[in-house]
Amino acid sequence: MRPYIPKDNVQAKSYYTDRYYVAPQVPKEDVSTDEVFAADLAAISAKFEVKESYLQVGQLVVYINAKDIYGVLEFMRDELKYTQLTEMSAIDWLAKDNTFEIFYQMLSMTKRKRVRVKYFIENGQAVDSVEKLFRSADWSEREMYDMFGIVANNHPFMKRILMPYDWQGHPLLKTYPLEGDEFAAWYEVDKIYGKEARDIIGPEIRDTSRVDRYDSERFARLGYEVPKGTKITGDEPKNPNPYQEEGGVFLIKKFDKESSKIVDDPQR
Repeated sequence: MRPYIPKDNVQAKSYYTDRYYVAPQVPKEDVSTDEVFAADLAAISAKFEVKESYLQVGQLVVYINAKDIYGVLEFMRDELKYTQLTEMSAIDWLAKDNTFEIFYQMLSMTKRKRVRVKYFIENGQAVDSVEKLFRSADWSEREMYDMFGIVANNHPFMKRILMPYDWQGHPLLKTYPLEGDEFAAWYEVDKIYGKEARDIIGPEIRDTSRVDRYDSERFARLGYEVPKGTKITGDEPKNPNPYQEEGGVFLIKKFDKESSKIVDDPQR
């Protein structure tokens, strides 16, 4: 068994800092450069407060107040013909100013236009569910709760959707460890076998990027295949890389790396 390093209270120890690369912003354009978007923005501004608006990658981006979201989406659906909510989720800015940025991606099939509606909420603040306007919001709001811990008020079934109901923590928060915490490492062992089996089974190995070529139990040793359980010395000869099983396929020429030719001309 590999040595285990405890991860107690790891979510409380934020590892997110500004040392991570921040991608540059895509250029923003004035809304007046597009007649359709300009008319849509004017209609929205006449009924609701618009904090900021611009065009980005051919789409209109509108920032509003959180309390107006239901009314804005209802108005866009009924009056502006944005009849589809194709995506919604959150962005974690907790390390920056303790806020989440919530976004709703709207699509109009008749106009062939997309509008992204956004607003900010404080950490711990709930949002208003728009599931009664768009059925697609049902699972999206549950996923947002599951991954970020953001509750949608008036949702018909505000439960986790990807993680087990009794899971601890929210995996898309920037403070959530990539390999999980102490709870995640022992979850399946405790659930299936009980905590008394921890010393026998050991924690779940959650580092999916780790590949040990000397491990014949859990990983395929491509190019150095041996029977399961074979003791690995490290000096095994490299095996050729066949493209077919032993004997090939009936009436089909057997291919291997040595007799193959790479075609560089895409026009052939």
